[in-house]
Formats: sequence, structure tokens, C-alpha cells
Amino acid sequence: MMGYLSNLHFAAPWWFIGLLILPWMIWWQFYSGKTKPSYIIISDLRGLEGITSWKERFFPYLPLLKIFAIALFIIAMARPQLSLTEEKVKAEGIDIMLVMDLSSSMLSKDFDPDRLEVSKMVAKEFVEKRVHDRIGLVVFSGEAFTQCPLTTDHNIVTDFLSGLQVGMLQDGTAIGMGLATAVNRLKDSEAKSKIIILLTDGVNNAGYINPNTAAEIAKEYNVKVYTIAVGTMGQALSPVNRRSDGQYMFAMATVEIDTELLQQISQMTDGKYFRAIDRESLENIYSEIDRLEKTEIEVNVYKRYKDEFRKFLYAGLFLLLIWWLLSQTIFRILN
Repeated sequence: MMGYLSNLHFAAPWWFIGLLILPWMIWWQFYSGKTKPSYIIISDLRGLEGITSWKERFFPYLPLLKIFAIALFIIAMARPQLSLTEEKVKAEGIDIMLVMDLSSSMLSKDFDPDRLEVSKMVAKEFVEKRVHDRIGLVVFSGEAFTQCPLTTDHNIVTDFLSGLQVGMLQDGTAIGMGLATAVNRLKDSEAKSKIIILLTDGVNNAGYINPNTAAEIAKEYNVKVYTIAVGTMGQALSPVNRRSDGQYMFAMATVEIDTELLQQISQMTDGKYFRAIDRESLENIYSEIDRLEKTEIEVNVYKRYKDEFRKFLYAGLFLLLIWWLLSQTIFRILN
């Protein structure tokens, strides 16, 4: 009902001036004293004391049917119209591959609760903003694989992000493998812009593809790479060993990130390098990438109008008919 009313407008609203007559009609009917009921003279009223019928209770309000009918006629004269809006959205989206490091160092406690959980949460917020883009997900540690191919179903992407855990792959940091896997997913894309957001907290120490080689391949396919180094400066409480039951042992360790390599990758591909030292800075990084990579959207709005005056006209006629039938039958006044 609220949606119907919000889309309703009036082509001739000046007719609403006629509604000013309604208070006068109500006053004339109920308070002017001009209307006097018919009566009969009987010798004694004691036999009628306490007798009240529904007709007697309803009769004083019978004129309201006529007043409401006139109000509906005035609304009909104002030409109510229903605005039907149709939008056609033409979006030239961007293909985005998120590349997430799952090495054990992502459990370091310099972020609350750790680097991985914060990275997952901020990445999900970024995905939810990119309504018209195809987004995919690649994960890597000592090896790499595609967790989610490019898709416009962002719920799937966020579900995969939520499920990421350290230990899904052999430990290590194969930056080149992760980057090459993402490029392979983007190389055949026909999107006007293809970007990779590579997030890591370590130094390349695994995999059989050199990160610079992967960057050269990205450049060849016009893929722009934004690199994010995650981790505070100095030392952080990080995993240093693993017990026989699989639990990690933590101790203070020096944060080692190959920032020079990440800068080279971003420069080679016309991207940009970022350093995230806490959740706020990571959120700001994703916000900046969101601003830099704007999707072109063309929205055409079509409006058409449907006259709705008949509903009010017919409702007024119906009330007027009910008033006339009642006044001529069960509420008929005999003079």
C-alpha cells in the first residue's frame, strides 16, 4: 500500500481546493440545527425507555457516506496517476581477481584477531561495493589455485572468502605462482579493465614461477596489479613452530616483507603499491582502489503514467449508491 501511494501523483492537484467544502458540509449536517428529524406524538414514552436499535445508532452517520463520496469525486477530478518507472542499466564492468596469501605468517597477531581474518573481512566489504563487476579469488602459500573463478554472484565470492584458512595449502609464499594463476584467469577476458589485487605479508620463497616473470605476463595481457603488503613495522607475535597436534606456537618475530618486489610488480603493470599496518589503513587502501577503478554505468530511466481516477470515481459512486439505497429503504423518512 505504501509503495502504491509513493508512486501516486496528481495531474490536476488544484481540484483539492474543493476539499475545503467538506468541513462546511459536516458542520451543516451535524451542528447547524437546520436538519430536524421527523417525529410522532405519543401519550407515554415509558414503554420505549431503554430500547435502542442498530438503526438508531447508525442513522446519524448516514450522511457521512455522501460526504465521503464527494471527497472521492474531488480526488478523482485531481487526476491521480500511477508513475511506473523502468530503469535500463548498461554497465561496462571491470574484471577483478583477488589474490590472497594463506601462508602461516598470516596468523600473526599484529592485526586483531590476526592478519588473515582482517584481510578477509575488508576484502568482503570491497566485493559488496563492486555491484557490476566480475570478481574471482586466487589463494596461495607454497602453491596456488583458483578458489573462485570470475563471477557476478558476489555471495559466492564472499562465502569463499569467509572459508579461507591457513593450512589449506602447503606452507610457504609463492607470490609468482599466485600472480600467474590470477593472470591466467584474466588473459581471455574482454572487460575494458582487468585488475589484480595481490595481498601478501612475506617474501617469495616457493613456487616455480618467478614473480617478475608473472608480472611481465600480466603486463603483456594489460592486467593492472595493485600490491598490498600486510604487516606492522618491526616485530609481531607470529607463528614460529607447530606442535604435533597441529597447533601453532607463537613468539615475537621480525616482520619480513619484500616491499621492493611488490613495488616492482605494481610499477611494471601500471598499478600501485600499498602498505597496510592495521585494519584502518587496509580499509583505506581498498577504498582508494575502489575510487581508482570506477565502473562505467549508464542508466536510462523511462517513466509512464497510468490514470487511477476510475478507482476513486467508482468508489465514490458506490458510496453514493449505498447512501441512496439505505435512505430509500431501511432509513427512509416518512413525512
